[in-house]
Amino acid sequence: MIKIGILGDIGSGKSYVAKSFGYPVFNADAEVDKLYSKDKKIFNKLKKVLPKYINSFPINKNEISSAILTNNSNLRKIVTIIHLEIKKKMSTFLKKNINKKIIILDVPLLLENKINKKNDILIFIQSKKLDIFKRLKKRKNFNPKLLKKFQNIQLASNYKKKKSQFIIKNDFTKKSVNKGIKRILKDIL
Repeated sequence: MIKIGILGDIGSGKSYVAKSFGYPVFNADAEVDKLYSKDKKIFNKLKKVLPKYINSFPINKNEISSAILTNNSNLRKIVTIIHLEIKKKMSTFLKKNINKKIIILDVPLLLENKINKKNDILIFIQSKKLDIFKRLKKRKNFNPKLLKKFQNIQLASNYKKKKSQFIIKNDFTKKSVNKGIKRILKDIL
């Protein structure tokens, strides 16, 4: 099984590119959403460490945002709890897809949390900062302060780029993404 990890800035189009490969995708953000909305255990753990912020189940993302914006250590507390669960979910995903030729890992903190393995193929999604910001501003709950907090826990783009074997230039057109994917698949298959 070839494991491909997708790297890039927040809003660079990682999830879109991951889906465009046409292979099974482990999407960590989608899994986090499921944890917040369906996992009572996670609710209890978060409520225990953040009793002032986490009030009701399913977990309201505004409560999470409020906790993060109020205190820098809260983001670390959340990541610590969620990360363990995401690793378990990813392990299940890998077992379920063991016979697939390729699987895609769409995990925002892939390198930061040392989730990738040495022989995984890393692809950096490169997008113009201005294009990314325009797209992020259109998101429903866009908050520049929250964005900054998340950017602060991520490794620098240049570092991720250096660690990557491939780069896909994403100008947010299907054509640019598909061209990059075709070139990569030709190289690795």
